[in-house]
Amino acid sequence: MTHKNKWLLFAPLGLTTIGAGACMVQWAGHMKDEKAPTSQWVAAGTAALVVLNAGMSLFGRGVLERVRHELHETPGK
Repeated sequence: MTHKNKWLLFAPLGLTTIGAGACMVQWAGHMKDEKAPTSQWVAAGTAALVVLNAGMSLFGRGVLERVRHELHETPGK
């Protein structure tokens, strides 16, 4: 798989995952506001942060692959 293909895969996947994680954080906060049992909203919040951080990692990988693509495509390097 080329650096360009990896970039085109990881960047949008990362952005989508970040969005899902952000929505999940809001959902966990809503659970807390609605007086759900502590174990439920803490578990939901923990899962939300895992998804959000995974999205940031995927997006970061996309940025890395973009830089690698630019370095390989730039003449004279």
